[in-house]
Amino acid sequence: MARDTGWNFHKILGWLLSAGIVSGAAALGLVVLFHTKYYPRTDDATVLANFIGMAPQVEGRIIRLSVRDNQFVRQGDLLFEIDPRPFQYALQRTVSEQAALEGEIEDERRRIAALVSAVSVAEANIESSKADVDRWAAAVEQSRADVSNAEQGVVRARAEWTYADSNLRRIEPLLAKQFVTADQVDRARATEIAESQALKQASSQLRLAQAALTASKAQYQNSLAVVRQSQAQHQQSQHAVTTLEPLINQRGAREAAVKKARYDLENCRVVAPFDARVTNLTISEGAYAHVGQQIFTMIDARTWWAVANFREGQLKRITPGMQADVYVMSRPNIRFSGVVDSIGFGVTPDADVVGRFGTGLPDVQRTLNWVRLASRFPVRVRVRNPPPDLFRISESAVVIVRGH
Repeated sequence: MARDTGWNFHKILGWLLSAGIVSGAAALGLVVLFHTKYYPRTDDATVLANFIGMAPQVEGRIIRLSVRDNQFVRQGDLLFEIDPRPFQYALQRTVSEQAALEGEIEDERRRIAALVSAVSVAEANIESSKADVDRWAAAVEQSRADVSNAEQGVVRARAEWTYADSNLRRIEPLLAKQFVTADQVDRARATEIAESQALKQASSQLRLAQAALTASKAQYQNSLAVVRQSQAQHQQSQHAVTTLEPLINQRGAREAAVKKARYDLENCRVVAPFDARVTNLTISEGAYAHVGQQIFTMIDARTWWAVANFREGQLKRITPGMQADVYVMSRPNIRFSGVVDSIGFGVTPDADVVGRFGTGLPDVQRTLNWVRLASRFPVRVRVRNPPPDLFRISESAVVIVRGH
């Protein structure tokens, strides 16, 4: 009887243990299911970072190489230096050419100032010549008036001499008949002589006035010629005046040449643009570097991501800004904090499912796969405060999204 009681006790205990194990397994399954559903996890993740190829912007012999392969460098550290002497000479030449242009501009400015002064002098000569024209035009009018007065004087003197001569001829025969006295004849002869002299004097004054008129006309024509000459000189002076615009327009090109030469000289020293790690260094001092030819690669150590591929059914639980845990395979026991930056919106379509796209009609496969795997989309998780000596590009990682 006691044996039956003990057997029943062990049997009940076994049932209880079995029920407990089943319940625990079910509870554990529910917990895992809950965590899997609300805290998406994947071990299909890769560590990535931005990287650039360092290539010189000028070519020449490398005279200094200040880094080694896989070295960590800080922003502003010298990476390598190219022989600067050719670029120093180029800078000196462009600076000299720029100074020569400025000197040429200054000389041309003084020459233009002299030409402008010549234009002003020509304008003054024109005004003076025009004044002479006016003066000699007035002199011509005055001479014409003098000629007119002299002609009237000659006419008046000739009339008076004619009267005196006629009177003398009339009374001279009367002296023999004692009709006039000798004194009257003498006075008439004296008057005729005086009027004759007056006529000669008036004629002489007329000739002088006519000569003065001719001279005034000649001076007037000469002054007109001087005006035309002055105007021609003025036009010639104006045409001789040049502008500084052709030389001024060269300033931009000379200044750009100086800046380009200085820029090339500064690019002989290549420094780190950011905190980075040097890798794939395959060159040494003395090598000839070419423009655009990559020398080594620099991995940007400031920001690291874990790009995790989640199944499309898990994406509804993931949004940008969520907190995430990141584990790398080299240190699986260290948890790194991260934040979801973005979720991918496209992957390359599977050609076995949708066919191939191209010109013409789509190429759709005729076979049907009974097993359809869920597509995976990349989720970019940015790691907070990553250690620069631990993360490596393409390192395997595990990502767990924890939510907000």
